[in-house]
Amino acid sequence: MKIDGVSTRTIWLAEDGRTVEIIDQTRLLHDFVVARLGSLEDAARAITGMQVRGAPLIGVTAAYGVCLALARDASDAALRRAVEALGATRPTAVNLAWALAEMTRLLAPLPAAERVGAAYARAAGLADQDVALNAAIGGHGLGLLRDLQAAKGGTLNILTHCNAGWLATVDWGTALAPIYRAHDAGLAIHVWVDETRPRNQGAALTAWELGRHGVDHTVIVDNAGGHLMQRGLVDLCLTGSDRTTAAGDVCNKIGTYLKALAAKDTGVPFYVALPSSTIDWRLRDGLAEIPIEERSAREVSHVVGRDAAGQVVDVAVVPAGARAANPAFDVTPARLVSGLITERGIAAANADGLLELFPEHRGAA
Repeated sequence: MKIDGVSTRTIWLAEDGRTVEIIDQTRLLHDFVVARLGSLEDAARAITGMQVRGAPLIGVTAAYGVCLALARDASDAALRRAVEALGATRPTAVNLAWALAEMTRLLAPLPAAERVGAAYARAAGLADQDVALNAAIGGHGLGLLRDLQAAKGGTLNILTHCNAGWLATVDWGTALAPIYRAHDAGLAIHVWVDETRPRNQGAALTAWELGRHGVDHTVIVDNAGGHLMQRGLVDLCLTGSDRTTAAGDVCNKIGTYLKALAAKDTGVPFYVALPSSTIDWRLRDGLAEIPIEERSAREVSHVVGRDAAGQVVDVAVVPAGARAANPAFDVTPARLVSGLITERGIAAANADGLLELFPEHRGAA
């Protein structure tokens, strides 16, 4: 994707070939800041503190975190410490564990002298792979959007939740990839952007992305989605996923389940876009088996914004002393999902549908 005409990814190597650079997403939308990660600890903090976020990008950042650790110490013990430290940063997104397993599988058998070069090469490969997968998701989703617009005529209104654009991945995005492809192909597209409390990833990040790319969009409060669906103003709900079970249950940012319920009640198609690395083939029951991250209450009790003087400030929005709970994700049962848009095509949200596209996992699912 491009920022002001310049092709940009969310993560890349600095000129020294060792230091990792990222877009600091805690500073968007107010400031575009590039942060440098020079150590395992920097990478872990970037994931925990949400300087990087989105399941695919978390996975690639973790892979580069292993590289940074091994650049200082390539021993077996250092590799184990790096994988353990990075694996503990975010519990819900399965791409994190997947990427660390990929790095471990490659690096553990190698002698220490060969590990650093191999680690950087594999992390770069995972980044390029993510871009290719998301581009393919965009292509399959474009076909769906073409069909929906042809059936409707006029502007296609899509509602999305959280941020599943290129900022959540290395490039292109998952749920936004079909939207970008449709926009670039000349389809008339309008996006309803859920603000996505408490961190406002929709209002801050999705709206920022879409605006930079020239896609028509409108930011709405989270609770407006059902109202718009009842009024016939939404033709499609399209979200991403942080973890999807082998049976098609989808875990995504808190509030996704409510959108799926409203979509089911109003007859609006509800699709989820995800790379296969987001599928946890070990799990069948998302509600019972997926760990739900509980984040800081401060994310609920405070918001960040720019004041009239142009200063970025942190403002309390609840009474002093009020308790706040902050579950970061919820689970949408497969029965509410119209289909799963993957790099290999669109699958029915069930075990058979997924295995039809990914038969190599028949033993695991």
